[in-house]
Amino acid sequence: MLSFFQVDLSNLKCFSLTCRRRTEGYKIQVLPLLRQMSHLEELSLCLYTLDESTFISGTHLCNEILIHMPRLHTFTFYFASENDIDDDIDIRIFNSDIQRNFTNMKYGQVTSMVDYLEPCKVICHIFSLPFKCYFLEHVGNNIPNIPFNSVTHLKLWDKDEFKHEFFVRLSRSFPFLQKLSIWNIKPPFLRRHDFHLRDKDWCSIVEYPHLISLNITDAHSYYVEHFLNETKTHLPRLRELEIAFHALKNVTKNFTRDELRRNCARVNRLIVLCQIVHSKDVYNYFPLL
Repeated sequence: MLSFFQVDLSNLKCFSLTCRRRTEGYKIQVLPLLRQMSHLEELSLCLYTLDESTFISGTHLCNEILIHMPRLHTFTFYFASENDIDDDIDIRIFNSDIQRNFTNMKYGQVTSMVDYLEPCKVICHIFSLPFKCYFLEHVGNNIPNIPFNSVTHLKLWDKDEFKHEFFVRLSRSFPFLQKLSIWNIKPPFLRRHDFHLRDKDWCSIVEYPHLISLNITDAHSYYVEHFLNETKTHLPRLRELEIAFHALKNVTKNFTRDELRRNCARVNRLIVLCQIVHSKDVYNYFPLL
C-alpha cells in the first residue's frame, strides 16, 4: 500500500480495491490513497473494516471520498463494518436508519444489512446494487431477497437458527455459489403444533449446482444432515468438505446411511480437525479420497 504514495495518482481514471481480510487500516491507508485520485471516473471498493468506531455511511462516503472525485460517474461498493457496542446502552441500528443516509447518492440504488453477532458486536453491511463483489461474509438470516449473481464465496454466521426455507431462498439468491461456510450451533426448533411442517419442508430439495467447497466444522449436526442428505440437498459438484469428524460419523451412523453417500462420493478432499487414520468404511463412503 505504501508504494502507491510514491507515485502520482491524480490522472488515474479507473481504480478497484478488494480485500477480504478484516482491516483496521481503512482510515490511515485507504482514505489517503483515494483522496489522491482527483481525476477518477470509475471506482470499485469491497472492504471489511474492523473497529473503526463508526459505521460506513452515505454521509461518510460523500464527505471523505466522493467530494475528492468530481469526475466520478461509476461507483460500486461493498463495505462491512464490524464494531463493538456498549452492552449497557440499548442502542439498536436499523436498516431504515442506514438507508436514510443514502437518499442523496447519485450512483444508483443502495441497500444494507445489520447483523448482531454477539450481544456486544454488530456488523453493518452496505452495498450498491447490483451487487458486484465476489464474496459476502458474516451474514445471517436477514439476507435480502435480491440476486447476488457475482458472489462465489459466502460465510454464514448467526446465533439464530437457519431453517429449510432459508436455504431454499439462499440457493435462489446465490445461483453461482462455489464456497460456503456456516457457523451456527443452534438447530431449528419446531413447536408441537408446527410438526406437520417438518415433512412439508423436505418436499423441495435444495440444489447448489456450482458448490465445490463446504465448511460445516462449526455447525450443528442438524446442518450436517441438511447438506449431506441427498433427499434434502443436492450437491453435484462438491469436492471439498471441512467438518468435525465426530459429527460426520454420527450423522452417517458410522458411515452406513445410504442417503448421504451420493453427496459424499464426489468429495476428494476431506478436512477434519484431528489427525486420524481413516477406516475402510470411510474410504468406501468417500471413494475419491
